[in-house]
Amino acid sequence: MEFTHIDENGNVKMVDVSKKEISLRIARAHGKIKMKRATLMAIINGGIKKGNVLTTAKIAGIMGAKKTSDLIPMCHNIFISNIDIEFKINEDNIEIFSFAKTASQTGIEMEALTAVNIAALTIYDMCKAVDREMEISEIYLLEKSGGKSGHFIRGDD
Repeated sequence: MEFTHIDENGNVKMVDVSKKEISLRIARAHGKIKMKRATLMAIINGGIKKGNVLTTAKIAGIMGAKKTSDLIPMCHNIFISNIDIEFKINEDNIEIFSFAKTASQTGIEMEALTAVNIAALTIYDMCKAVDREMEISEIYLLEKSGGKSGHFIRGDD
C-alpha cells in the first residue's frame, strides 16, 4: 500500500497538487447538536445571555472554514469562493448544513466539514451555561464534486 502523505523515508509530506487541473469543486457537509427543549426555546426566543446563537455560529463556522489549513496538518490552503451555513431547528436538536465552493487543484471537503464543526462548537459554547448535556454528532460529508474522483453523494452507492 502506498501512502500519499508519507515519503520514501517514512516522513510526512504534503501532497504536491501543482500538476492537477484547476476545476470547480463543491462540498456540502452536515452536523447535529442535540439539546434540551428549554435550551432550544431559549435560542429561538433570544434568551441566551451571550447573544444571537445562530448568527454567531454561522460567522464562526465561516471563519473556521477559512482557517482549515491552519488546523489540519498537510491540508492545502485554498481560495474559498463561497461558503454558507444554514440551520434546521428540530424538536430537540439543530442540524447544521454547510456549503463550500472553490476553483482549485484540490477539494474543499475539509473546509465544509470544519465549518460544521466550528458552528456546532460555537452553539455549545454559547449555551453551555444553561445546558451541559448537549451532544454534537452526525458530522459527515453530504456531497462533493470536482476533480479526478468525480461526484460523490452520501448514500449513493
